[in-house]
Amino acid sequence: MNNVVLVGRLTKDPELRYVGEKNNALTNFSLAVDRGYKNSQGESKVDFINIEIWGRQAEIFCTYMAKGKMVGIEGKIIADRYKNENGENRYITRVRANSFRFLDSRNKNIDIATVQEPEARYHDSKYLFDQVNEERELSIEKLPF
Repeated sequence: MNNVVLVGRLTKDPELRYVGEKNNALTNFSLAVDRGYKNSQGESKVDFINIEIWGRQAEIFCTYMAKGKMVGIEGKIIADRYKNENGENRYITRVRANSFRFLDSRNKNIDIATVQEPEARYHDSKYLFDQVNEERELSIEKLPF
């Protein structure tokens, strides 16, 4: 079983791009996830996890999320290997999100259908997103680092 659930804050504004022959929507971003404890100096330890979201969910995510916003991500770990220009093996590990939940007070009860579900499932979610105020609050004090 390959399943991961993360809660954290975006380290920068997500950027949407379209890739491949089918022009699929994709966003990649880093999520700052607090380890839940402090070291002997009283500092919190934070992990920076690379996340990718595909398809309609990527478009929705980029519309409503910004640096510093808190989000819950459910997905799976993807580990890829490739050879660089020198023929050396390189490894990339990231989380491919299947679903996410906005956790800031303004939009915390909105869920997104899973990536694998048909496009028709997004109809219900779109109505909910239309109800969200599009202002984006950003407070440096909210960042865990």
